[in-house]
Amino acid sequence: MPKVVMYTTAICPYCMRAKSLLNRKGVAFEELQIEGNRERMREMIQRSRRNTVPQIFIDDYHVGGYDDMAELDMMGKLDPLLGLEPQGEPDIIT
Repeated sequence: MPKVVMYTTAICPYCMRAKSLLNRKGVAFEELQIEGNRERMREMIQRSRRNTVPQIFIDDYHVGGYDDMAELDMMGKLDPLLGLEPQGEPDIIT
């Protein structure tokens, strides 16, 4: 399974939504809080070229923020990035 890293702050509602989405999918992730940690904030900005949270990475792929991840999910592109099996229609037994 790919490594998921998310830069967050404690009071960010979009961070909470992103964590909730990943938890619903059963995906483990590493949470890196940037509050009070200037070095980690610089690292996040250097990696993402953005200064807002959350910033989400799947392996070396920069997903972006929560809205970006939710859009990938709606388009059916998030599960393959996460190494999850596609959720197809259930088999109907007759």
